[in-house]
Amino acid sequence: MGADVPRRISGRSSSDLRLERAQKVVDTGPVRANWMWLGVSSAGVLEKSGCANLTFSPKQKDLCRRKSFLLPSIQDGARLALSECQSQFKHERWNCSINDQPSLFGHELTSGTKETAFIYAVMAAGLVHAVTRSCSQGNMTECGCDSRLKGTSSAAQGWHWGGCSDHIQYGTWFSRKFMDTSSKNMSLLPKGYTLLTMNQHNSEAGRQAIERTMSTDCRCHGVSGSCAVKTCWRTMAPFSRVGMYLKERYERSVHVLDRFKKKWKRKERDVTVDKHKLIYMNKSPNYCLEDQHLGVAGTRGRRCNRSSHGPDGCNLLCCGRGYNTHVVRNVERCECKFVWCCYVRCRRCESMNDMHICK
Repeated sequence: MGADVPRRISGRSSSDLRLERAQKVVDTGPVRANWMWLGVSSAGVLEKSGCANLTFSPKQKDLCRRKSFLLPSIQDGARLALSECQSQFKHERWNCSINDQPSLFGHELTSGTKETAFIYAVMAAGLVHAVTRSCSQGNMTECGCDSRLKGTSSAAQGWHWGGCSDHIQYGTWFSRKFMDTSSKNMSLLPKGYTLLTMNQHNSEAGRQAIERTMSTDCRCHGVSGSCAVKTCWRTMAPFSRVGMYLKERYERSVHVLDRFKKKWKRKERDVTVDKHKLIYMNKSPNYCLEDQHLGVAGTRGRRCNRSSHGPDGCNLLCCGRGYNTHVVRNVERCECKFVWCCYVRCRRCESMNDMHICK
């Protein structure tokens, strides 16, 4: 096979190798990156490092020491967000790739682009989701279910609030407290205050996404399942649904120019932007060619779909450079049957498939 064949053919993709390098950086000695690195760190990192040795801001370390029981949820939130980011963008030129730089995302974390907006939004949402889920599961004494509506009812509709509603208020509070303290470091950059407020706006939009995707679940009560009375509670959507919601906001994100009277203004029109929209200041690179300085991986070696007209199509993903076609042999078990007694007998089936790789 030619040199253009991605490394995944040998069992590991280039993104897998970047993930390995990233995890080695995290797992050796004190963690020297921001909290997002916890998304690729092993479970033992938290036990070895603790709050003091993690590269948090001073306020984050103080919050971590006071609420150390939330440290596993912080890691779960980072993992959840990173996984969903890569799932939503797996067919795009920018595929939410990570690198072994301390910032994890490289240039995208400070570029002020649509990608920056999505990263901050999904990370904030992941933190809310993980902390809230831990509360609802009864893993912490400081928070639990949201009981504010419990016992109230709607006689006309024949149902009342009960059950265990997800307490997103606590998760939202912690995400805001934890992330907003870290993003203040951005103010040291050129035009940092503008970048700071952009990141804080998008983080808040991510938190709001959890609430806006929540649903009301109900259980019927009554003789023979008549559903004379229903008990209802509020629950968070699966995080994949939150990711889809944020991806839609990414596609419709607003290009802003400046901040006026604490209200973001569209660059194109003088219209205020509400807190649910994602905003960005700078246009994104095309992500076609590798740029090590910016941390852009490029699309060379990426697998494309020759029959697709979407972002994963060979024409768009390969940026007009063309693609190579390779025949890949797949071997798998098939026609499995249960044999009495007691084992399963299968055949080995082989198939030959075309794989298209961007030049």
